[in-house]
Amino acid sequence: MTPRVFVKNAPAELLAAEARGLDWLRVDGGPPLPAVLELSADRLAVEWIEPGRPSAGGAAVFGERLARLHASTKEPAYGADSDGFIGPLPLDNTRHETWPSFYAERRLAPYLRGLDDGTCRAVEAVMDRIAELAGPQQPPARIHGDLWSGNVLWAADGQAWLIDASSAHVGHRETDLAMLALFGAPYLDEIIRAYDATTPLSSGWRDRVPLHQLHPLLVHAQLFGGGYVRQAQAAAESLVHNR
Repeated sequence: MTPRVFVKNAPAELLAAEARGLDWLRVDGGPPLPAVLELSADRLAVEWIEPGRPSAGGAAVFGERLARLHASTKEPAYGADSDGFIGPLPLDNTRHETWPSFYAERRLAPYLRGLDDGTCRAVEAVMDRIAELAGPQQPPARIHGDLWSGNVLWAADGQAWLIDASSAHVGHRETDLAMLALFGAPYLDEIIRAYDATTPLSSGWRDRVPLHQLHPLLVHAQLFGGGYVRQAQAAAESLVHNR
């Protein structure tokens, strides 16, 4: 019987970023990822993972493994050697020595184009205060970068697998956790509890969730407009007005 595979067709640059991310995020003790089987100019073939159902036990294991993934890099700077993608939009991964400057210049500013003045002013106010809003300094972390609930595949083997890794880079570990919360990952409390028991989170991390959600909200505003623009503006204003 021929093994099943999953095949993705997309622009060559996006497929290459996906393959790089899948390989780079594969670390000892981290969450499992599908193996890259073939990469060409117009297709990426990866190992087929049989879908299953989320469980509290699987979520706890995933939280532990995610913490280990985040702690696995020794790279001193934020970003990556190659640019990536979030959905169809490009990600500038130019390296920065500090996360606040990386986030402001590479994750917020590029996604303001074409948005209304009110939203731009609100996000620019966050950028002006980014060093203060970012909280305690964190060591660079190996992160997925687009870890919304749809990029966690709950498999028949009981494990939570990472997929769609074209956004992977060295970033801030709270970014992945905030993305899990943005669209409601199953058993999120169990994931966070196990993560925190493995690598304790810094004080005030919950207050910084809107900061880390601001980038994906801006991405959605660029792609879909409408309510995501209002959500992005509200998140930005809450950060500035609550400090």
